[in-house]
Amino acid sequence: MSAYATLVKFFQDSGVFIYPSILVLALGLSIAIERFLYITRSRAENRKLWDHLLPMLQGGKYQQVHQMVMNSDTAIGRIVLYGLSRVKSARRREDIDAAMEEGMMEIVPRLEKRTHYLATLANVVTLLGLLGTIIGLIKAFTAVAAVSPSEKSELLSASISIAMNNTAFGLMVAIPFLLIHAFLQARTAEIVDSLEAAKIKFLNLVEHRKSSSGD
Repeated sequence: MSAYATLVKFFQDSGVFIYPSILVLALGLSIAIERFLYITRSRAENRKLWDHLLPMLQGGKYQQVHQMVMNSDTAIGRIVLYGLSRVKSARRREDIDAAMEEGMMEIVPRLEKRTHYLATLANVVTLLGLLGTIIGLIKAFTAVAAVSPSEKSELLSASISIAMNNTAFGLMVAIPFLLIHAFLQARTAEIVDSLEAAKIKFLNLVEHRKSSSGD
């Protein structure tokens, strides 16, 4: 039997409760793909922009940096823009830090958006599989009680297939979703850590520039 035929038979033997699980699978995959593409693109764009900004910041070319980040929608661009807005007016490092932290509070939710749904969907699809299993077992015991002994074996086998297939499918969906959720969270944490590092680097450069000018 081919893999396609096996797959078709699996779904045919799973009853109607497999369809909500398939819907959850489609929804979870769409979220996972969208988040992966967004986080990967954000990571690459942040790194590329920071590589351009760092030499200019080290040279004190704040005006050029400001022009570059004004039209940037990247996370690092927004944070630097918030910091630059306070460089001239701020007297303390903490004032600039507070402005950049405000930028972080705006950006981090965008990076974490919808990722947590994957863990929720993993739990939902597991429960849907369990529900399908319970329904299959109820159907099995109901069927064997109402038919002749010669038909009991066939009906019992079909009902147990519904029960086991729903459980199996729920776990086959839930386990990858949990792994993908952990992977996306780790990638998001890496970006947040890199933004924090860039923020500290920016603050140190500005503070060094001010102290040098003061001297």
